[in-house]
Amino acid sequence: MTKPFLLNPQDRDLFRQAVGAVKLLHCDRIDPVHCRPGPVPRFSLADERQVLADMVSDYFEPADLETGEELYYRREGVQQAVLRKLRRGQFQVGGALDLHGMTVAAAKEALAGFLHNARRDRLNCVRIIHGKGKGSRHRGPVLKQKVNHWLRQRDDVLAFCSARSMDGGTGAVYALLRRQL
Repeated sequence: MTKPFLLNPQDRDLFRQAVGAVKLLHCDRIDPVHCRPGPVPRFSLADERQVLADMVSDYFEPADLETGEELYYRREGVQQAVLRKLRRGQFQVGGALDLHGMTVAAAKEALAGFLHNARRDRLNCVRIIHGKGKGSRHRGPVLKQKVNHWLRQRDDVLAFCSARSMDGGTGAVYALLRRQL
């Protein structure tokens, strides 16, 4: 066993003289521990803002689309060969959405949710069935025109085109989505 430390009384007196009078301080506060802020889901927030912007904007130019015609679009920077492969059906379709019988508002919401889920699931190519507008009588294919416009507004859609006849022809489109980082 070790002996307890004993301070020499002369050393204690010498220390007291060197230090001088001491006043005891009482402090009952504890310094706060700084916590890091939680992560901010920037991409989710940006996607939600995009959905809201899409819901407000309903601009449509009828000259962009003739009824019964094939749809195709490629964003600037996307090669023509990529659109050609998409038109030939050379991309694997990862998911499909059928908008038949929906109102414009319901279709817009369903499309935005579908594209959000497709990006979350890392799907590169999807099929959207808008129909040929035979139930619209004199108005023509309403959803086809709207889908054409909505897909052009979205930054996550690189290109789209009418599907092959076996997948719906001019009543459906293949959409190529931007890869999620």
